[in-house]
Amino acid sequence: MGSDTASSGRAELPAALHRLRSTLARLKAELELALVDGTMPPAETLLEDVREALVHLAAVEDVSYLRGPVLVVDDDARLAEITARGLRRLGFDADSSAALRSLKAREVLVFDLSLLESRDAGTHHDLRATRPIIVTGATDGASRALADSLEASAYLVKPVELDELAAAISRRMAEP
Repeated sequence: MGSDTASSGRAELPAALHRLRSTLARLKAELELALVDGTMPPAETLLEDVREALVHLAAVEDVSYLRGPVLVVDDDARLAEITARGLRRLGFDADSSAALRSLKAREVLVFDLSLLESRDAGTHHDLRATRPIIVTGATDGASRALADSLEASAYLVKPVELDELAAAISRRMAEP
């Protein structure tokens, strides 16, 4: 993750884009000069420019997207891992677990509501502080009320589309 807040990430974006643009402009100039001179620049030079451009592109991606740590907690460990793997493909630093653990700084919690049944009041309080994204197979009013009592930032009914979950995570990460 390039930054802790949306505003500081947005401030870093122009600088990251400038570095990328400069590297690509240098590569283009080297190739154009070689075309005019009838020579070929060394492959090592071109490869180094491409590598540098890719590093700058990664920096642009890091500050363009609020991609940070996510913990997916589900009673189905396999589903939690599949979800975390999909989120990693989208650029999130996602981890999965069948049990709740301490969260990292700014880590977003994706939590299966069915796991709440065996928790004590202290855990409810701790969960409320995280403003989790609730995923559940339950569609009844009592489940929604329980999620509301946790001050959930989103309530998603399984099966959850990965893009919908990623959007909810991004919204949660953009919150102060």
